[in-house]
Amino acid sequence: MDKKEDKLKEVISHAKEYGYVFPSSEIYDGLTATYDYGQLGAELKNNIKNYWWTAMVQMNEEIVGLDAAIFMHPKTWQASGHTEAFNDPMIDNKDSKKRYRADVLVEEHIEKYRDKIKKDVAKGKKRFGDDFDEVQFLATNPNVKRSQDKIDALEAQLTEILESDDLSALKGMIEELGIACPVAGSKNWTDVRQFNLMFSTELGSVAGDAAKIYLRPETAQGIFVNFGNVQKTSRLKVPFGIAQIGKAFRNEIVARQFIFRMREFEQMEMQYFVRPGEELKWYEYWKEKRNKWHKALGLGEEFYRDHNHIKLAHYANAASDIEFDFPMGFKELEGIHSRTDFDLKKHEEFSGKKLQFFDPELNKNYVPYVIETSVGLDRMFLAVFSAALKNETLEDGSERVVLSIPPALAPYKVAVMPLTKKDGLPDKAREIIDELKFDFNCQYDEKDSIGKRYRRQDAIGTPYHVTVDHQTLEDNTVTIRDRDTMEQVRVAITDLHGIIDEKVSMKKLLKMG
Repeated sequence: MDKKEDKLKEVISHAKEYGYVFPSSEIYDGLTATYDYGQLGAELKNNIKNYWWTAMVQMNEEIVGLDAAIFMHPKTWQASGHTEAFNDPMIDNKDSKKRYRADVLVEEHIEKYRDKIKKDVAKGKKRFGDDFDEVQFLATNPNVKRSQDKIDALEAQLTEILESDDLSALKGMIEELGIACPVAGSKNWTDVRQFNLMFSTELGSVAGDAAKIYLRPETAQGIFVNFGNVQKTSRLKVPFGIAQIGKAFRNEIVARQFIFRMREFEQMEMQYFVRPGEELKWYEYWKEKRNKWHKALGLGEEFYRDHNHIKLAHYANAASDIEFDFPMGFKELEGIHSRTDFDLKKHEEFSGKKLQFFDPELNKNYVPYVIETSVGLDRMFLAVFSAALKNETLEDGSERVVLSIPPALAPYKVAVMPLTKKDGLPDKAREIIDELKFDFNCQYDEKDSIGKRYRRQDAIGTPYHVTVDHQTLEDNTVTIRDRDTMEQVRVAITDLHGIIDEKVSMKKLLKMG
């Protein structure tokens, strides 16, 4: 088993053991690719939502929020193209009986050449030390150039195949590259076929009279169909945005890799409506702004990279992903798309209603262009959780598991611990919690030795630990311990609120992002 698989197993195990994520319906042996967020997972998830919503809506006066229904009129999905074209090219391995996204198999094969380049760079660094010039090495090293040429050629071939929807050519490419089933190692493939990913159900009490409707496969359409309502009632002028957090549903054929790809998931999306002709300026603006929002968390610059799309969706004239180095490697975390005026025009056509904006400066009506930012909440959760999970060897040779979640996102901000269960220390600890709990999610912890309690709070990600001891009763001071540095300082109880507030406040993140 490679390190990546080990890391993912470790993440899944830790998430379950400490109450972050459980397999759904586990007492009935679970349901594939569905998960429940436990008591700490629900808190982390809510904190991520709050960080996104505050940064998007509260910090931008021209962006407002929406909460649209999951069920929508079936014509919505005809207009958006989902009824006809919401398909993935799938291929089955005849021996393992496993099904895969055909284009993803090719992309993973291409990724092997990128890994080769990384290894060559690492060798170069080792060989030349401080004299190593990475830019020159990438431009001149013959091995790197061979790998890069291969990447460019394969990406160009895949682009051409995907743009022409040539499913037989896609199978031919898989065979030509000798791509084997990751499970069985077999190259015995079926033809590539298209699968629609929407869940359908029936509306109405009698099946015969029911209308076929769908669980929404994305949240964006709820924003587009409400464009006129929001614009008129809020009197916003272009450019303006509508933000939404909500559930979406896709009947993924290949749902795996823990909470990275599920059939029921949550999206945080913002559609930004702009003047036609100004869309690429705003596209670049939101690309930069969204990158800053992610990096403000301090998980590490090395976890992120931008990836421009090989194949643009039919509605887009520019698209890129912010990719994150998950335990499974670099994968999409957030998409930024310039969707042109495709969506609003389609809804105008299918509904017969005008979805236009009168621009007083230009003295004319037009259908605005749209820049979309869309981040998967579950993926964001996995990114934060996996980057934060660390095994550390301490100076004394002992080891600890620490979940270094950014303090503003941590489920509990502070754990308050009486040194012993007697002498009035628990009462004093409860007093402190009663003062702090109005502003911070606190945990009272009195079980086990203080050392074991520190380790437990490290493992669940609580950033600050307050210990109440006998000195507290004499002078009203406590010890506050930092999860990441393990440093302990003595502070007055009266100063505790201000110290914690400064350390866990979201304000710092919002200013950086």
